Amino acid sequence: MKNFNSVAISSRIRLARNIAGIEFMPKLNDSNKIYYITSSMRALLTAYGDFTTLELKDLSLPRCTALLERHVISKELIENKDISLVSINEDESINVMIMEEDHLRLQSVLPGFSLFEAYKKLLPLDERIQNSFNIAFDEEFGYLTSSPSNLGTGMRASVMVFIPALEMSGRIGEIITQARQFGLTFRGVYGEGSEGMGFLYQISNQGLLWLSEEEIIDRVNDFFYNIYDEEMRLRKQIFEKNHDEICDKIMRAYGTILNAYLLEEKEMFSLLGLIRLGHELGLLQINDTDMFMKLYYHGGSSSISEIRVFSQNEKENRTRAEYIAKRVKNLVKIGGNK
Repeated sequence: MKNFNSVAISSRIRLARNIAGIEFMPKLNDSNKIYYITSSMRALLTAYGDFTTLELKDLSLPRCTALLERHVISKELIENKDISLVSINEDESINVMIMEEDHLRLQSVLPGFSLFEAYKKLLPLDERIQNSFNIAFDEEFGYLTSSPSNLGTGMRASVMVFIPALEMSGRIGEIITQARQFGLTFRGVYGEGSEGMGFLYQISNQGLLWLSEEEIIDRVNDFFYNIYDEEMRLRKQIFEKNHDEICDKIMRAYGTILNAYLLEEKEMFSLLGLIRLGHELGLLQINDTDMFMKLYYHGGSSSISEIRVFSQNEKENRTRAEYIAKRVKNLVKIGGNK
């Protein structure tokens, strides 16, 4: 049986919705209309479930950036921080961005390869919203959104993938081309314009106007299956061909992250990626992979600025080195179970 979660880190479904009769972002500047959307959605989410709503204008920029690093909010929501809100449910599997690029952006993020599960998790909330508001919709073009690329379903389906072998073999450019042929995009860890760090990339749909939600998910899933098969084949090939060199890189990464006095963010991503590869190859054992992957954003610059409050060290790179070393020491040990 295939272990898809050795490649798929997380799955996300995002639905873009706008209220009919109200200007789309960024042309919306009527304070009464903005208040109607924000106050109505706050009330709906409070009644729907256990959601905590944060107004970005009340948050510091580092706190906003920390939420961005955790993929809870977007750059566009931060840019609109004077009017924008985010509502997050108790286990953070669902969040709603209000006054982002669209009036509403519903998201469900689940660990591993679970796009259909994430989609089903959002459906009841989407139904509640559509029963409560007149959502902008056209019989020919589907849901109307501020970006033409989201017309139709208003859905973006994406999978965060861990593909060290494909990166080491220099195949990323080829994958980007293949993704376009599928009507998909292949991007870095923080989405459009970002680079892959720690062997992490995102696969997502773009456009696909005439496809249904299920067909879009199937399209992303099919491309992921191709990526998975190629990654697993290359892992075996690279490990067999360059066994000693790969082992050396992994164990040096493990030793460095435990003993570094200073640790920059980009280096942290690289070292964590090699340690995760060591786990997948059986050289190291991570006892909680979900918690380990959270270190990627716990070690981000904005998260570290919050952690620094509880640290004796004032310098970011020193605090990061201390924090990450302590967590890795508790989460990782030499030797595996494969």
